[in-house]
Amino acid sequence: MDKTVSGPDGQPRCGWCAASADFFAYHDSEWGFPVADDRHLFEKLCLESFQSGLSWRTILAKRENFREAFDNFEFERVARFRQHDVDRLLGNAGIVRHRGKIEAVINNARRARELADQEGSLATWLWRFEPDPATAPEPQSVSVSAESKALSRELKARGWKFVGPTTAYAFMQAMGLINDHVADCVTRAAAERARARFRRP
Repeated sequence: MDKTVSGPDGQPRCGWCAASADFFAYHDSEWGFPVADDRHLFEKLCLESFQSGLSWRTILAKRENFREAFDNFEFERVARFRQHDVDRLLGNAGIVRHRGKIEAVINNARRARELADQEGSLATWLWRFEPDPATAPEPQSVSVSAESKALSRELKARGWKFVGPTTAYAFMQAMGLINDHVADCVTRAAAERARARFRRP
């Protein structure tokens, strides 16, 4: 894959945007920008889990359906889902109907509730895994890191499901724990400015 591709304005963007015109808005306004909101962080962990074995294009196209199906990923609500909710979700053609992943979201909502109770917020705990930018590899040169392995290991130890190190790394890229926009990408500087202004929880 080329490192950059021309966006709608002719400016270079990360090469993965070439896979779909829908990616440009997501890339420019969300991917790599830091997030401290627990609901948003939980949503992204869930959607990255659903992406496993699929393309992000598939998940992004269904994101609003996922939000509706899972009560906007409010983990306090999702934690109360029961078997009839699993059955309902398995019948929802607007989402990825994978029993293991659906059950994982419900399980992970319960684990997220526990973690937020223990740590004050999900964000407080997750941002402890932010890598040191000084030792970060070249952008988009790896799909796992020591930090994503550590995050995956700790989540699994706390009972989370479908949170392997590759999923954890994709989550860290998307939520701005790292700025993985390539050097020539026009959005890299904006993401870096956002990270500089961001108050770590």
